[in-house]
Amino acid sequence: MGAQNMQAVKIAESFQDEIRSRAADIEAARRLPEDLADRMADAGLFRLLVPTAYGGAQVHPREFFDSLMATARADGAVGWCQMIGATTGLLAASLPDEWSRAMYGDRPNCISTGVTAPMGRAIPENGGYRISGRWSFGSGSQVSHWICGGCLIMENGEPRKDPRGAPQSMLAFFPAEEVTIHDTWYTSGLCGTGSHDIEVCDAYVPEGRCAVLGGQARVDAPLYRFPTIGLLALGVSAVALGIAQQAVDAFVDLATRKVPTGTTRTLAQRSAAQKDLARAKVLVGAARAYTYEAIDQAWAEAETQSRLGRDIKANLRLAATNNAWSAAEAVDLLYHAAGASAIYESSRLQRCFRDVHVATQHIMVAQPTFEVVGKVLLGIDPKTLL
Repeated sequence: MGAQNMQAVKIAESFQDEIRSRAADIEAARRLPEDLADRMADAGLFRLLVPTAYGGAQVHPREFFDSLMATARADGAVGWCQMIGATTGLLAASLPDEWSRAMYGDRPNCISTGVTAPMGRAIPENGGYRISGRWSFGSGSQVSHWICGGCLIMENGEPRKDPRGAPQSMLAFFPAEEVTIHDTWYTSGLCGTGSHDIEVCDAYVPEGRCAVLGGQARVDAPLYRFPTIGLLALGVSAVALGIAQQAVDAFVDLATRKVPTGTTRTLAQRSAAQKDLARAKVLVGAARAYTYEAIDQAWAEAETQSRLGRDIKANLRLAATNNAWSAAEAVDLLYHAAGASAIYESSRLQRCFRDVHVATQHIMVAQPTFEVVGKVLLGIDPKTLL
């Protein structure tokens, strides 16, 4: 990638000092501050995957990945909110041109967020749908202009079936003012994401504000031949790796200052600490390298094929899942190597420990994904979207 293609990473890095200085306040408030969200939006960090036709950056997936890592290196919760906004913006490539232009093109600082799980019920009505539903994990909803939710399409009181006999689902976009946010986000980590429950009741959504998850994008470009779920998984894992890199930074800073009880040497002079730091660093670096390889293979195929093959998509999911669990292992090594210093609220390591273990619980990178990829490697149909 040329230097000009790393602009989003440099922009994310330009926010790092401010984000670090506000991290404790963000966690206490349990949400992304509006002023910070507005400036990140103005800088384009929520529009990385929006097509250029609608004012987005339409970046290479590597740049998307590294930008999220850079933000999460300062604070995992802020990186998470950026990730949710960026991956939701990807749907601008699938909505009809009229709506993509109205939602994103006519509002350069638009922030869209949402939940893909089909917890809503959509009943066809007059060229659109009448929708009610409540979704968990509505990250960043407090600063959003548009919020989407996954829905089952209902007919005669039952989910409509697709040609394969599976329930038919879609993602519907709602203006933020139509969405109720329920104060439910009391968690061990990623507290500042504001991932409360969100709800709509009897909302009418025109058909043009709906997109099929896993469907072929309307905008024809290599980026939009990547699977939506695959890019979401990469985004989740980029935040996890950014948190792990933050832990490396925090441990180096601590180790050069701390003199453990009963010794006159700093922690940095202990061989066990040196070993754990080196292991943590290579866990992050190796995972990132494997991700680059998976992205590059997928990009090469996306440049010549209309759809990615199952093996390529499975490899993207494997890279993402490996990232999340490698990040957790790296953070665990450093948390324990730091000793009792890591348990205080003032320690960045305790925050990294809590945040990364929340990230690993996301369904896109949870342990069962290894089984799904294993099936593909063995030639078994996983019977799920990749």
